Amino acid sequence: MSRRLLVTSALPYANGAIHLGHLVEYIQTDIWVRFQRMRGHEVHYVGADDQHGTPIMLRAEKEGITPRQLVERVLHEHARDFFGGLPARSDAGDLGGFLISFDNYHQTDSDENRAFCEDIYAKLKAADLIAQRSVEQFYDPVKEMFLPDRFIKGECPKCSAKDQYGDSCEVCGATYAPTELKNAYSVVSGATPERRASEHHFFRLSAPQCEQFLRDFTQGSNRLQNEAANKMKEWLGEPGDNRLSDWDISRDAPYFGFRIPGTDNKFFYVWLDAPVGYFGSFRNYVAKQQALGRDISEVDFLDAAGAKAAGTEMVHFIGKDILYFHALFWPAMLEHSGYRTPTQINAHGFLTVNGEKMSKSRGTFITAQSYLDLGLNPEWLRYYYAAKLNGSMEDIDLNLDDFVARVNSDLV
Repeated sequence: MSRRLLVTSALPYANGAIHLGHLVEYIQTDIWVRFQRMRGHEVHYVGADDQHGTPIMLRAEKEGITPRQLVERVLHEHARDFFGGLPARSDAGDLGGFLISFDNYHQTDSDENRAFCEDIYAKLKAADLIAQRSVEQFYDPVKEMFLPDRFIKGECPKCSAKDQYGDSCEVCGATYAPTELKNAYSVVSGATPERRASEHHFFRLSAPQCEQFLRDFTQGSNRLQNEAANKMKEWLGEPGDNRLSDWDISRDAPYFGFRIPGTDNKFFYVWLDAPVGYFGSFRNYVAKQQALGRDISEVDFLDAAGAKAAGTEMVHFIGKDILYFHALFWPAMLEHSGYRTPTQINAHGFLTVNGEKMSKSRGTFITAQSYLDLGLNPEWLRYYYAAKLNGSMEDIDLNLDDFVARVNSDLV
Protein backbone atom coordinates (compact mmCIF):
# COMPACT_ATOMS: atom_id res chain seq x y z
CA MET A 1 0.00 0.00 0.00
CA SER A 2 1.43 3.36 -1.04
CA ARG A 3 2.12 5.89 1.71
CA ARG A 4 1.66 9.66 1.43
CA LEU A 5 4.32 11.36 3.54
CA LEU A 6 5.11 14.90 4.63
CA VAL A 7 8.61 14.74 6.10
CA THR A 8 10.58 17.40 7.98
CA SER A 9 13.91 17.99 9.67
CA ALA A 10 14.20 20.56 12.45
CA LEU A 11 14.77 24.09 11.16
CA PRO A 12 18.36 25.39 11.55
CA TYR A 13 18.62 28.72 13.35
CA ALA A 14 19.64 31.62 11.10
CA ASN A 15 22.35 32.79 13.46
CA GLY A 16 25.33 30.76 12.34
CA ALA A 17 26.85 28.26 9.95
CA ILE A 18 25.79 24.64 9.44
CA HIS A 19 28.29 22.34 11.17
CA LEU A 20 28.85 18.60 11.20
CA GLY A 21 26.61 18.20 14.25
CA HIS A 22 23.68 19.69 12.35
CA LEU A 23 24.31 17.37 9.43
CA VAL A 24 23.60 14.23 11.46
CA GLU A 25 19.89 15.00 11.30
CA TYR A 26 19.67 16.14 7.69
CA ILE A 27 21.65 13.17 6.42
CA GLN A 28 19.55 10.78 8.52
CA THR A 29 16.32 12.29 7.23
CA ASP A 30 17.53 12.40 3.64
CA ILE A 31 18.51 8.73 3.63
CA TRP A 32 15.07 7.79 5.00
CA VAL A 33 13.34 10.04 2.46
CA ARG A 34 15.31 8.58 -0.46
CA PHE A 35 14.43 5.06 0.72
CA GLN A 36 10.72 5.90 0.82
CA ARG A 37 10.89 7.41 -2.67
CA MET A 38 12.63 4.26 -3.94
CA ARG A 39 9.76 2.19 -2.53
CA GLY A 40 7.36 4.19 -4.68
CA HIS A 41 5.74 6.22 -1.91
CA GLU A 42 4.58 9.82 -2.31
CA VAL A 43 7.06 11.90 -0.32
CA HIS A 44 7.24 15.66 0.26
CA TYR A 45 10.37 16.66 2.19
CA VAL A 46 10.27 20.30 3.27
CA GLY A 47 12.55 22.51 5.35
CA ALA A 48 13.17 26.14 6.21
CA ASP A 49 15.45 28.47 8.13
CA ASP A 50 14.30 29.44 11.65
CA GLN A 51 14.69 33.21 11.43
CA HIS A 52 13.18 34.99 14.44
CA GLY A 53 14.24 35.90 17.96
CA THR A 54 16.45 38.14 20.07
CA PRO A 55 19.82 36.54 19.12
CA ILE A 56 19.22 37.34 15.45
CA MET A 57 18.13 40.88 16.25
CA LEU A 58 21.26 41.51 18.34
CA ARG A 59 23.65 39.91 15.87
CA ALA A 60 22.25 42.03 13.04
CA GLU A 61 22.67 45.13 15.18
CA LYS A 62 26.28 44.17 15.90
CA GLU A 63 26.96 43.75 12.17
CA GLY A 64 25.27 47.04 11.32
CA ILE A 65 22.59 45.47 9.14
CA THR A 66 18.87 44.76 9.51
CA PRO A 67 17.64 41.39 10.84
CA ARG A 68 16.03 40.79 7.45
CA GLN A 69 19.37 41.31 5.68
CA LEU A 70 21.06 38.90 8.09
CA VAL A 71 18.53 36.08 7.71
CA GLU A 72 18.48 36.46 3.93
CA ARG A 73 22.26 36.05 3.78
CA VAL A 74 22.26 33.05 6.13
CA LEU A 75 19.39 31.44 4.20
CA HIS A 76 21.57 31.30 1.09
CA GLU A 77 24.55 30.01 3.11
CA HIS A 78 22.49 27.19 4.61
CA ALA A 79 20.99 26.29 1.21
CA ARG A 80 24.51 26.18 -0.27
CA ASP A 81 25.67 23.76 2.44
CA PHE A 82 22.62 21.50 2.26
CA PHE A 83 22.08 21.14 -1.49
CA GLY A 84 24.25 23.62 -3.39
CA GLY A 85 22.03 26.70 -3.28
CA LEU A 86 18.45 27.82 -3.84
CA PRO A 87 16.06 26.72 -5.20
CA ALA A 88 15.71 23.33 -3.50
CA ARG A 89 15.51 20.29 -5.73
CA SER A 90 15.13 16.59 -5.05
CA ASP A 91 16.75 15.36 -8.29
CA ALA A 92 20.01 13.79 -7.12
CA GLY A 93 21.82 14.73 -10.32
CA ASP A 94 21.40 18.44 -9.65
CA LEU A 95 22.39 18.47 -5.98
CA GLY A 96 25.46 20.10 -4.46
CA GLY A 97 26.63 20.61 -0.89
CA PHE A 98 25.79 17.61 1.28
CA LEU A 99 23.22 16.34 -1.23
CA ILE A 100 20.13 16.88 0.97
CA SER A 101 17.18 16.32 -1.36
CA PHE A 102 14.59 18.76 -0.02
CA ASP A 103 11.52 19.21 -2.21
CA ASN A 104 11.21 22.73 -0.82
CA TYR A 105 13.33 24.99 1.37
CA HIS A 106 11.73 28.14 2.74
CA GLN A 107 11.96 30.57 5.68
CA THR A 108 9.93 31.30 8.81
CA ASP A 109 9.92 35.07 8.23
CA SER A 110 7.31 34.58 5.50
CA ASP A 111 3.72 35.43 4.74
CA GLU A 112 2.76 31.76 4.80
CA ASN A 113 4.16 31.28 8.29
CA ARG A 114 2.57 34.45 9.63
CA ALA A 115 -0.85 33.33 8.37
CA PHE A 116 -0.56 29.93 10.07
CA CYS A 117 0.67 31.45 13.35
CA GLU A 118 -2.18 33.94 13.49
CA ASP A 119 -4.75 31.27 12.62
CA ILE A 120 -3.48 28.82 15.26
CA TYR A 121 -3.40 31.59 17.88
CA ALA A 122 -6.96 32.71 17.02
CA LYS A 123 -8.30 29.15 17.27
CA LEU A 124 -6.53 28.50 20.58
CA LYS A 125 -7.92 31.76 21.90
CA ALA A 126 -11.44 30.81 20.77
CA ALA A 127 -11.00 27.50 22.61
CA ASP A 128 -10.15 29.41 25.83
CA LEU A 129 -6.58 28.08 25.73
CA ILE A 130 -4.85 31.49 25.74
CA ALA A 131 -4.40 33.31 29.05
CA GLN A 132 -2.85 36.67 29.88
CA ARG A 133 -0.99 37.38 33.08
CA SER A 134 1.72 39.63 34.42
CA VAL A 135 5.25 38.22 34.71
CA GLU A 136 8.33 39.74 36.30
CA GLN A 137 11.46 39.76 34.16
CA PHE A 138 14.89 41.29 34.02
CA TYR A 139 15.08 44.49 31.96
CA ASP A 140 18.25 46.07 30.55
CA PRO A 141 17.97 49.83 31.26
CA VAL A 142 20.77 50.65 28.80
CA LYS A 143 19.46 48.66 25.80
CA GLU A 144 15.85 49.29 26.90
CA MET A 145 14.76 45.70 26.39
CA PHE A 146 13.63 42.69 28.38
CA LEU A 147 16.35 40.04 28.51
CA PRO A 148 15.96 36.38 27.51
CA ASP A 149 17.43 33.85 29.95
CA ARG A 150 20.57 33.32 27.88
CA PHE A 151 21.34 37.05 27.84
CA ILE A 152 21.61 37.27 31.63
CA LYS A 153 24.56 36.04 33.63
CA GLY A 154 25.45 36.04 37.30
CA GLU A 155 26.32 33.79 40.23
CA CYS A 156 24.49 30.50 40.59
CA PRO A 157 21.98 30.72 43.48
CA LYS A 158 22.86 27.13 44.48
CA CYS A 159 26.67 26.82 44.28
CA SER A 160 27.72 30.49 43.72
CA ALA A 161 29.65 29.68 40.53
CA LYS A 162 30.29 32.88 38.59
CA ASP A 163 29.24 33.78 35.05
CA GLN A 164 26.33 31.34 34.82
CA TYR A 165 23.39 31.82 32.47
CA GLY A 166 19.93 32.86 33.61
CA ASP A 167 18.33 29.42 33.36
CA SER A 168 20.85 26.81 34.49
CA CYS A 169 24.28 26.35 36.04
CA GLU A 170 26.93 24.58 33.98
CA VAL A 171 28.93 23.80 37.14
CA CYS A 172 26.40 22.15 39.46
CA GLY A 173 23.57 21.51 36.97
CA ALA A 174 20.93 23.42 38.95
CA THR A 175 18.01 25.04 37.12
CA TYR A 176 16.39 28.24 38.33
CA ALA A 177 14.55 31.41 37.32
CA PRO A 178 16.71 34.30 36.03
CA THR A 179 15.54 36.46 38.91
CA GLU A 180 17.22 34.03 41.34
CA LEU A 181 20.73 34.79 40.02
CA LYS A 182 23.05 36.66 42.38
CA ASN A 183 24.86 39.76 41.10
CA ALA A 184 23.14 39.45 37.75
CA TYR A 185 24.28 41.46 34.73
CA SER A 186 23.18 41.89 31.12
CA VAL A 187 25.29 40.02 28.58
CA VAL A 188 24.23 42.63 26.02
CA SER A 189 25.38 45.81 27.78
CA GLY A 190 27.00 44.71 31.06
CA ALA A 191 24.45 46.76 33.00
CA THR A 192 22.75 45.56 36.18
CA PRO A 193 19.26 44.52 35.07
CA GLU A 194 16.10 45.82 36.72
CA ARG A 195 13.06 43.76 37.62
CA ARG A 196 10.01 44.88 35.69
CA ALA A 197 6.52 43.43 35.20
CA SER A 198 4.99 42.86 31.78
CA GLU A 199 1.74 41.34 30.53
CA HIS A 200 2.37 38.09 28.67
CA HIS A 201 0.30 35.62 26.65
CA PHE A 202 0.30 31.94 27.64
CA PHE A 203 -0.84 28.76 25.94
CA ARG A 204 -2.75 26.87 28.65
CA LEU A 205 -0.86 23.60 28.35
CA SER A 206 -1.95 22.73 31.90
CA ALA A 207 -5.63 22.67 30.87
CA PRO A 208 -7.21 19.21 31.47
CA GLN A 209 -7.98 18.66 27.78
CA CYS A 210 -4.34 19.33 26.84
CA GLU A 211 -2.98 17.01 29.52
CA GLN A 212 -5.29 14.16 28.57
CA PHE A 213 -4.54 14.56 24.89
CA LEU A 214 -0.77 14.47 25.55
CA ARG A 215 -1.06 11.34 27.67
CA ASP A 216 -2.85 9.61 24.81
CA PHE A 217 -0.52 11.06 22.17
CA THR A 218 2.78 10.17 23.84
CA GLN A 219 1.93 6.81 25.44
CA GLY A 220 1.25 3.57 23.58
CA SER A 221 0.70 5.22 20.21
CA ASN A 222 4.07 4.35 18.60
CA ARG A 223 4.48 8.00 17.65
CA LEU A 224 7.67 8.18 19.73
CA GLN A 225 10.62 5.89 20.37
CA ASN A 226 10.31 4.00 23.66
CA GLU A 227 12.96 6.08 25.39
CA ALA A 228 11.27 9.29 24.22
CA ALA A 229 7.87 8.06 25.39
CA ASN A 230 9.37 7.24 28.79
CA LYS A 231 10.83 10.74 29.03
CA MET A 232 7.41 12.21 28.21
CA LYS A 233 5.83 10.07 30.93
CA GLU A 234 8.39 11.42 33.38
CA TRP A 235 7.58 15.00 32.37
CA LEU A 236 3.82 14.43 32.47
CA GLY A 237 3.85 12.56 35.78
CA GLU A 238 0.84 10.64 37.00
CA PRO A 239 -2.72 11.97 36.60
CA GLY A 240 -3.26 14.59 39.26
CA ASP A 241 0.43 15.50 39.56
CA ASN A 242 -0.16 18.71 37.58
CA ARG A 243 3.35 18.66 36.13
CA LEU A 244 2.53 20.66 33.00
CA SER A 245 2.93 24.42 33.16
CA ASP A 246 1.36 27.00 30.89
CA TRP A 247 3.71 28.07 28.10
CA ASP A 248 4.69 31.71 27.64
CA ILE A 249 4.27 32.29 23.89
CA SER A 250 4.94 36.05 23.85
CA ARG A 251 7.93 38.35 23.94
CA ASP A 252 8.15 42.12 24.39
CA ALA A 253 9.39 44.65 21.86
CA PRO A 254 12.02 45.16 20.59
CA TYR A 255 11.88 41.71 18.99
CA PHE A 256 12.36 40.31 15.49
CA GLY A 257 9.28 38.22 14.80
CA PHE A 258 5.53 38.35 14.18
CA ARG A 259 3.42 40.79 16.19
CA ILE A 260 0.59 39.12 18.10
CA PRO A 261 -2.75 40.27 16.64
CA GLY A 262 -4.53 42.84 18.80
CA THR A 263 -1.35 44.00 20.56
CA ASP A 264 1.00 46.93 20.04
CA ASN A 265 4.27 45.58 21.43
CA LYS A 266 3.94 41.82 21.90
CA PHE A 267 5.44 39.26 19.53
CA PHE A 268 5.09 35.51 19.12
CA TYR A 269 7.97 33.70 20.85
CA VAL A 270 10.28 32.14 18.26
CA TRP A 271 9.50 28.63 19.52
CA LEU A 272 5.85 29.11 18.64
CA ASP A 273 6.46 30.07 15.02
CA ALA A 274 9.47 27.79 14.38
CA PRO A 275 7.61 24.44 14.09
CA VAL A 276 4.77 26.21 12.32
CA GLY A 277 7.45 26.83 9.70
CA TYR A 278 6.96 23.23 8.55
CA PHE A 279 3.45 24.18 7.49
CA GLY A 280 4.60 27.47 5.99
CA SER A 281 7.16 25.70 3.83
CA PHE A 282 4.62 23.11 2.72
CA ARG A 283 2.10 25.81 1.72
CA ASN A 284 4.84 27.57 -0.25
CA TYR A 285 5.71 24.25 -1.92
CA VAL A 286 2.08 23.42 -2.78
CA ALA A 287 1.64 26.83 -4.42
CA LYS A 288 4.76 26.26 -6.55
CA GLN A 289 3.60 22.76 -7.55
CA GLN A 290 0.09 23.91 -8.42
CA ALA A 291 1.57 26.69 -10.58
CA LEU A 292 3.31 23.89 -12.52
CA GLY A 293 0.02 22.07 -12.95
CA ARG A 294 0.69 19.40 -10.32
CA ASP A 295 -2.23 18.46 -8.09
CA ILE A 296 -1.23 18.49 -4.41
CA SER A 297 -3.79 19.26 -1.72
CA GLU A 298 -2.71 21.23 1.35
CA VAL A 299 -5.84 20.08 3.17
CA ASP A 300 -4.91 16.41 2.67
CA PHE A 301 -1.68 16.91 4.61
CA LEU A 302 -2.34 19.69 7.15
CA ASP A 303 -6.02 19.75 8.10
CA ALA A 304 -7.04 17.29 10.83
CA ALA A 305 -10.15 15.96 9.09
CA GLY A 306 -8.56 16.18 5.64
CA ALA A 307 -5.45 14.24 6.68
CA LYS A 308 -7.52 11.54 8.35
CA ALA A 309 -9.69 11.11 5.27
CA ALA A 310 -6.69 11.10 2.91
CA GLY A 311 -4.60 8.79 5.11
CA THR A 312 -1.51 11.02 4.94
CA GLU A 313 1.35 10.98 7.44
CA MET A 314 3.57 13.69 8.92
CA VAL A 315 6.99 12.49 10.10
CA HIS A 316 9.45 14.69 12.00
CA PHE A 317 13.17 14.10 12.51
CA ILE A 318 14.63 16.10 15.41
CA GLY A 319 17.44 16.22 17.96
CA LYS A 320 16.64 14.93 21.44
CA ASP A 321 17.27 18.41 22.89
CA ILE A 322 14.05 19.74 21.31
CA LEU A 323 11.85 16.76 22.16
CA TYR A 324 9.91 18.81 24.74
CA PHE A 325 8.78 21.31 22.09
CA HIS A 326 7.91 18.73 19.44
CA ALA A 327 6.23 16.10 21.60
CA LEU A 328 4.32 18.39 23.99
CA PHE A 329 3.84 22.01 22.84
CA TRP A 330 3.59 21.40 19.10
CA PRO A 331 1.05 18.53 19.04
CA ALA A 332 -1.10 20.18 21.72
CA MET A 333 -1.21 23.40 19.68
CA LEU A 334 -2.20 21.49 16.55
CA GLU A 335 -4.80 19.27 18.20
CA HIS A 336 -6.70 22.21 19.63
CA SER A 337 -6.58 24.38 16.52
CA GLY A 338 -7.95 21.89 13.99
CA TYR A 339 -4.69 20.83 12.37
CA ARG A 340 -3.26 17.34 11.99
CA THR A 341 -0.79 16.08 14.59
CA PRO A 342 2.51 14.29 13.88
CA THR A 343 2.29 10.63 12.91
CA GLN A 344 5.82 9.95 14.10
CA ILE A 345 8.59 11.90 15.84
CA ASN A 346 12.09 10.44 15.46
CA ALA A 347 14.70 11.85 17.84
CA HIS A 348 18.44 11.32 17.50
CA GLY A 349 21.35 11.95 19.87
CA PHE A 350 24.16 14.47 19.77
CA LEU A 351 27.38 14.27 17.80
CA THR A 352 30.71 14.10 19.59
CA VAL A 353 34.08 14.35 17.86
CA ASN A 354 36.81 12.04 19.15
CA GLY A 355 34.60 11.31 22.16
CA GLU A 356 34.16 14.95 23.23
CA LYS A 357 31.87 17.88 22.50
CA MET A 358 32.82 19.81 19.39
CA SER A 359 35.31 22.52 20.32
CA LYS A 360 36.80 25.43 18.40
CA SER A 361 39.88 25.43 20.62
CA ARG A 362 40.53 21.74 19.92
CA GLY A 363 39.89 22.21 16.21
CA THR A 364 36.91 19.83 16.20
CA PHE A 365 34.21 22.42 15.53
CA ILE A 366 33.94 21.73 11.81
CA THR A 367 31.53 23.60 9.57
CA ALA A 368 29.93 22.07 6.50
CA GLN A 369 31.65 24.57 4.25
CA SER A 370 35.13 23.98 5.72
CA TYR A 371 34.69 20.22 5.13
CA LEU A 372 33.79 20.84 1.49
CA ASP A 373 36.53 23.45 1.05
CA LEU A 374 39.09 20.78 1.96
CA GLY A 375 37.94 18.82 -1.09
CA LEU A 376 36.41 16.04 1.01
CA ASN A 377 33.60 14.06 -0.60
CA PRO A 378 30.23 14.64 1.14
CA GLU A 379 29.33 11.02 0.39
CA TRP A 380 32.09 9.92 2.79
CA LEU A 381 30.45 11.66 5.74
CA ARG A 382 26.98 10.50 4.66
CA TYR A 383 28.24 6.92 4.63
CA TYR A 384 29.97 7.25 8.00
CA TYR A 385 26.88 8.70 9.67
CA ALA A 386 24.67 6.04 8.09
CA ALA A 387 26.93 3.33 9.49
CA LYS A 388 26.77 4.88 12.98
CA LEU A 389 23.10 5.89 13.27
CA ASN A 390 20.29 3.68 14.50
CA GLY A 391 16.74 4.14 15.75
CA SER A 392 17.72 5.20 19.27
CA MET A 393 18.48 8.54 20.91
CA GLU A 394 22.08 7.54 21.69
CA ASP A 395 24.85 10.02 20.90
CA ILE A 396 27.13 9.12 18.01
CA ASP A 397 30.86 9.78 17.81
CA LEU A 398 32.80 11.00 14.80
CA ASN A 399 36.21 9.50 15.50
CA LEU A 400 38.45 11.10 12.92
CA ASP A 401 40.93 8.21 12.76
CA ASP A 402 38.08 5.73 12.41
CA PHE A 403 36.50 7.96 9.74
CA VAL A 404 39.70 7.86 7.66
CA ALA A 405 40.11 4.10 8.14
CA ARG A 406 36.50 3.33 7.28
CA VAL A 407 36.48 5.51 4.17
CA ASN A 408 39.72 3.98 2.95
CA SER A 409 38.64 0.38 3.60
CA ASP A 410 34.96 0.56 2.65
CA LEU A 411 34.73 3.25 -0.01
CA VAL A 412 38.07 4.06 -1.62
